[in-house]
Amino acid sequence: MAKSKTLFFCQTCGYESAKWLGKCPSCNNWNTFVEEVVSKSDAGKNDWRSESTHSKVAQPKKLDEIESTQDIRLITPDNELNRVLGGGIVPGSLVLIGGEPGIGKSTLMLQIGIGLSKLKVLYVSGEESEQQIKMRAERTQSDSKKNPQFHILTETNTKNIFLAVESVQPQLVVIDSIQTLFSPLLDSVAGSIGQVRQCAGELMKFAKETNTPVFLVGHITKDGMLAGPKVLEHMVDTVLQFEGDRHLAYRILRTTKNRFGSTSEIGIYEMLGTGLREVSNPSEILISQKDGQLSGATIGATIEGNRPLLIEIQSLVSPASYGTPQRTPTGFDQKRLNMLLAVLEKRCGFRMGTQDVFVNMAGGIKVEDPAIDLALCVSLISSMEEIPVSDKVCFAAEIGLGGELRAVNRIDQRISEAEKLGFEKIYISKYSHKTLDLKKTKIEVMAFSKLTEVFQDLFG
Repeated sequence: MAKSKTLFFCQTCGYESAKWLGKCPSCNNWNTFVEEVVSKSDAGKNDWRSESTHSKVAQPKKLDEIESTQDIRLITPDNELNRVLGGGIVPGSLVLIGGEPGIGKSTLMLQIGIGLSKLKVLYVSGEESEQQIKMRAERTQSDSKKNPQFHILTETNTKNIFLAVESVQPQLVVIDSIQTLFSPLLDSVAGSIGQVRQCAGELMKFAKETNTPVFLVGHITKDGMLAGPKVLEHMVDTVLQFEGDRHLAYRILRTTKNRFGSTSEIGIYEMLGTGLREVSNPSEILISQKDGQLSGATIGATIEGNRPLLIEIQSLVSPASYGTPQRTPTGFDQKRLNMLLAVLEKRCGFRMGTQDVFVNMAGGIKVEDPAIDLALCVSLISSMEEIPVSDKVCFAAEIGLGGELRAVNRIDQRISEAEKLGFEKIYISKYSHKTLDLKKTKIEVMAFSKLTEVFQDLFG
């Protein structure tokens, strides 16, 4: 019997220690160390190949000796996923996709795997049986005839998985999920810190040596963070977050890390009974349908990655019933909301300190673009004064601490998107107006320098 030893791992960052520590010296969190059994004789092994296959020893090369290759990507039938990944799947990349249970991670991966009709795909499931995966494929109308090379393996042992990989020789591997895998090189249970890191390391080595893209499905904790050590996010090339309320139809696929593209792109899906459907025009779902005009509802022009979006901001301002007024934003930064309320009170003379303020971004999307400031301020005053704003008007400007309207980037794309959706008027900063060519635009562009001027024009 090989001797075993125990080590302590931080559950937050994966820091390794020979003894238990109350405070992690790496991430400074308290009481995060757990004890795990590590096989002493096999701890150094990290080869994904079977014993019959021998790997070549890598030799160092000069930079001039390395041939430059074109950025070849695998284009999937899902345009939203292509956009989030930066143009498609990069060969040899390791992609981690996380989200709440039931949000649609497995459904998305199943649809992508079957949709790649020209590739040999291996779908490894450690959570569901073959019959369950077949039932989901039938429910989502993902006909297996579209991809006769789609293989399913229900296994959690990494040694058996790599034996199947050597047999099938897939061009794409999907692991659902990384927390269910275990490596026989470690004695700890599946899902532990050491096992997650070991299995991810073996898969990463396999992806880089064979140039095969690998998708890892990951769980998230109750705090909304990806489960497992933080080092897992550093090992992979791309981290995708599947967001949205399970009780609502729309899902947002957001990039939090991408070595091959932008991290500001989002993909929007609609969950139907037949699976996930791409939303090609997200502005239509982010603007709620209603009869008549309501106070406190305005439209802001924002940009996510390379995509302009028109989103509805809903505000409710009412007198505070208690001594301390409430500030409750949904989908918007609370500190920035407090700053805008201070500007309204100091620079515009509104008594916001005695009002409860509730703000909601329609559609469940989170907005960080400062260009939404003007739409939010107009929405707050519209609700406070009970004066509705026309639904044919939108806004795109940042608010400064002096109450001035600041210019925002790519204003021409915001104006063209508003014009395409049928808006008649857009309010912007006059400092953005100088660089615009408005001869071809049919929408009326209103340019002002101060927030008070906008209120005077809208509310009189």
